[in-house]
Amino acid sequence: MTDSPLDVVCVGNAIVDVLAKVENSVITEHGMVKGTMALIDAEQAESLYASMPQGIETSGGSAGNTAAGLASLGARCAFIGKVRDDQLGDVFTDDIRAVGAEFATPSATDGPPTARCLILITPDAQRTMNTFLGASVNLGPEDIDERMIARAKVTYLEGYLWDRDEAKVAFHRAAEFAHSHNRMVSLSLSDPFCVDRHRNSFRTLVANHVDILFANEDEITSLYEVDDFEAALQHVSADCRIAALTRSEKGAVVVSGDEVHVVGAVPVSGVVDTTGAGDQFAAGFLCGFTRGDDLATCARIGAITAGEVIEHIGPRPQVNLAELVSARLAS
Repeated sequence: MTDSPLDVVCVGNAIVDVLAKVENSVITEHGMVKGTMALIDAEQAESLYASMPQGIETSGGSAGNTAAGLASLGARCAFIGKVRDDQLGDVFTDDIRAVGAEFATPSATDGPPTARCLILITPDAQRTMNTFLGASVNLGPEDIDERMIARAKVTYLEGYLWDRDEAKVAFHRAAEFAHSHNRMVSLSLSDPFCVDRHRNSFRTLVANHVDILFANEDEITSLYEVDDFEAALQHVSADCRIAALTRSEKGAVVVSGDEVHVVGAVPVSGVVDTTGAGDQFAAGFLCGFTRGDDLATCARIGAITAGEVIEHIGPRPQVNLAELVSARLAS
């Protein structure tokens, strides 16, 4: 690792994704809630994996997907996350480095295997995720590299990682390191069920440690326990410097104090798979932010990168995002 500057360091679960197309009946049969993420144990992961049709296996995890998007946009980025010294751990390590992100977190030599997420995609393009967190949940404060945090303009934290106490301590340490070096902290709320589990501690984290918050409409209304998006906007504008809130086909709203920007979704050829849309919106927004673009432009870049990923299966870009964004912004 060098001392060269970074735009963003992403902290999150190091997961290998397995994606497969299924009918709605499969979701019902397994008692899943379509469009959400559920945590499963090793036995459930083995059983579900055996029942899935042939699919695509790729390194994933929310923050890892954002790192891949940032790298495709030409941003300088790194990833902090925990894998085991096993085959999937090697796959994840090779993949995240291959996309252009730094990754130097030591692999665990004992304990659970590398995490995996089994993603079922229904004909309406909704993704239902079943995640075995494995080694990823053992990320602890000792894995937060102050030197790496200090090199990055923004430290981006994945809300999915918030379940264990060790991860909470790791997040607080990352935020403290970032702010002590006059850097910024960003958080993705990740999933409404995640917010439901940790509402109070998330609100404390947002109010005291987060500069840039990413959430979708369901997540932000759940965070503040309101039914109205406009009411949620009022709450969040008082809690953090910038909130970038996505609303699916309605586009996105960015609020910063009294400043509000509404950006429409970009036209797409068709919605194939919504996996990774929020992750890539964050990548686009943070790329623009770290290079000094205004907030409206940051949101437009996020809309473009999110639009690309929903046109195909898989949570990571399949084109050069830097070229795509340049062409779209110029049109």
